[in-house]
Formats: sequence, C-alpha cells, structure tokens
Amino acid sequence: MEKSFLIKPMLDEEYPVIDYGKGVYLYDVKGKKYLDAASGAVTANIGHGVQEIIEAMHEQAKKVSFVYRSQFTSEAAEKLAGKIAKMTLGELNWCFFVNSGSEATETAMKMAIQYWQEKGIQTKTKILSRWVSYHGITLGALSMSGHPGRRARFAPLLEDFPVIHPPYCYRCPYKLEAPGCNYLCAQDLKVAVNRIGAEKIAAFIAEPVIGAAGGAITPPKDYFKVIKKICDDHDILFIADEVMTGFGRTGTMLACEQWDVIPDIVALGKGMGAGYAPIAATVASEKVMEPILAGSKSVMSGHTLSANPQSCAVSLAVLEYLEKNKIMNEVECKAVYLQNELEKLKGMFPFVGDVRGRGLLLGIEFVKDQESKTPFSRTAMITQKIVSIAKEKGLLVYPACAGIDGVNGDAIIISPPLTITKLEIKELIFLLKETLDLLKVQIEYGGQ
Repeated sequence: MEKSFLIKPMLDEEYPVIDYGKGVYLYDVKGKKYLDAASGAVTANIGHGVQEIIEAMHEQAKKVSFVYRSQFTSEAAEKLAGKIAKMTLGELNWCFFVNSGSEATETAMKMAIQYWQEKGIQTKTKILSRWVSYHGITLGALSMSGHPGRRARFAPLLEDFPVIHPPYCYRCPYKLEAPGCNYLCAQDLKVAVNRIGAEKIAAFIAEPVIGAAGGAITPPKDYFKVIKKICDDHDILFIADEVMTGFGRTGTMLACEQWDVIPDIVALGKGMGAGYAPIAATVASEKVMEPILAGSKSVMSGHTLSANPQSCAVSLAVLEYLEKNKIMNEVECKAVYLQNELEKLKGMFPFVGDVRGRGLLLGIEFVKDQESKTPFSRTAMITQKIVSIAKEKGLLVYPACAGIDGVNGDAIIISPPLTITKLEIKELIFLLKETLDLLKVQIEYGGQ
C-alpha cells in the first residue's frame, strides 16, 4: 500500500482496510472476518449492510442531499423531528440536528444557558458534571467531561465543570452499598450547588450509563431520582447525555426511562444514524423552548451540515427499521443471556473484577486481584492488550477507562449490534474466552 497521509488514531500503527460489512460482521480486503462486538463505537445498532437503509440513502440522494438550514427545511428533516418527538418521553419534542455527539452535548449546554438568559437571568452560566464521564471532544463538551486523560492536553482552555463522584458502586468512594448509602454520590450534587451558588448554575449533565470514561458504570435504582430532585429544587436544568444509550441500546428509547426520570434536554447520536450517516441531535422540552419562542425565537447554535436531508433520511429509515422489526423489544432478553455469560468469566479468570451495564451496553473491569480490586499498573497496558488480542482473533471490543480517578484502571465495553442473534452471542463469548486465555498466559509470563 502507498504511503498514507490519513491521520489515524495512532500514526505508527497499521490498520486493516475494511471491504464490506454484513450484519454483526465486518470483512477486510484480505478476507478476514471480524465480529463487531463493539458496534464500532457503540454506534452500529442495527448492524452493517442493511438493504433498506441503503435504499433510503439512494432515494434521498436522487432528490437532494444538502440544503442550508437557514434557507430551507426538508421533508426528511421534518419527518425525523416528528418521529423523535413521538419516541421520546414527556414533552421532549424540539429537535436540533447536528453531526456528532460532541456537537449535541455542546448545543445542549448552549441551550441551557440561553434558556436562563431568555428568562432574564444572566448569572446562570455554569454547567456541572461528574468525574469519570465523557461528553465529547470539542472544547465545550470536553469542559463538561470528567475524563482526565482526554482533558490533560487542553486543560488551560477548559472550564472546571466536573464536580462530583460518579455512581461507581464497584469502587464506592464512601465504602457503602446502595440503597443504604442514601445515594451520597448523588447528594454530593447538593453540596456542590451550595458551594458554587444555584444562581450561577444553568444545568447538570450526566450519562445514564457511563461509557468510554468508565466502562458501562450503571447507577443504583433511585440515583437519578435524587439527582433530578436536587436539580428541580435549585432551578437547575437536567441534561441527559444519551448519545451512547439512546435509540434502544439499553432496551428502551432513552435509558432514563428505566429510572422514571424525564430530563429537560437530551443529547442523542451514535445509534441515531447507526453508522450509516453522521447525525446527532439535541432534543429540548417544551419548558426549555417556551421562553426562547417568546423571546429571541432563535437557538444560538448551528453548523453548515445541520439537518441536511441526506443524513435525516438515513436516520428516519434507521428508526423506522427499529420500530418495524421490534428490535428494542428483544434487547432485554439478549442482554440477560449475554450478561450471564460474561458473569461466568469471573470464576474462570482471576483478573475479571466486575461485569456491569444495562441492556446491550455492558462493561468488564479488569483487576490484578479480585478481592482487593487492585488495578493493574498503567505500564501493563491491559486494556490495549485485550483489544489487540481480540482483534487478532476476529473480535472487536471497545476500550474504556476505569478506576475512581479515571486513570488507574482497565475496562472494555461489549456492545454488539442490537440485532445480534443468540448463536452470534455464543460466538462472541467463545472468542472473548480465547482472548482472555491468551491474556492470562501473557500476565503469568510477564509477571504483571
């Protein structure tokens, strides 16, 4: 292959060239098959190569692929907004279409601040968030992220928005167990609000299930009810970052549904286009839009390719495919089977510390010792080794951070397409076991 001028994640690494994808599998130009147990980046919710989506792309391309949102709207964008309004909770009706999850969370941040400005309150400009979180790579989204590794290089440019612990029950900073803990990690938000002053805080943002920063950390039962009450009591908007969890990944349209909480603003992405087109959205409630509609009548955000009809038509086809084939209805059954199989790994491999998650967003945290939960040293590069061995075996898993500091810990995410079959799950588990068998040999041989 000729010299590549493409900036890849690691410039000195060779990446296989993918030829095509079908269902839960990808095939490279050399004919090697990969079981996509990561859905790429928790994105390919309906699998690869779905003919109905390809046909929808073609049909829209024959009409028009781009119009600028300040000049025109399109049938595809209008239908998609209507579809999402019907699928989301409560009064979450108003859709602002963007191109990535980072843009969606940053737009949510801007909308929250604008909401208070339109109500005549200029002081509420801060956004609060949690440590061990990730909301995107643009500067605003990164400011909201409690991901030390991704913040470090740009720290002088970032705001200090992360203020509280995550609901990390496996490594509870208070050494307690829910519900007897009284959800102290959630109550910590009240302390932070009192320190900073509610009059300065526009919103609090959180992932229902923590993804890349924590390896599918999932909150205990009433955690988000406590969070939402604190927000409501102090006139703070609640933003749910459902970029990774939305559109059925956890078995419901929004993961928040499973904790009976309705956010004021939701950020969506990934599964929204299922990898067939770049698209994401910020969905605002009637409450948030009311003062804007009565005031400036314009949300201060925008991108050249926002709401382009090509991406909107693709997303609409993806959502219709999800509904028509009742894919969300099958997630829980598949998830129970997969999680039970992953739980068995604890007894087989002493370095498997925790299996967690919700729906088909599951995480495995790796430790040097199960009883003490001692993490491996950073120099052991356990996560990188697992991802590399798995890929060599033809299994794609998603790397994640772990550890209460978000630095010293190893984890992966298992998040196959929602369309995966039981037989394919068995293949996934077989390949994962082979991967961990090889890792065990490397650990024993290397003395990690």
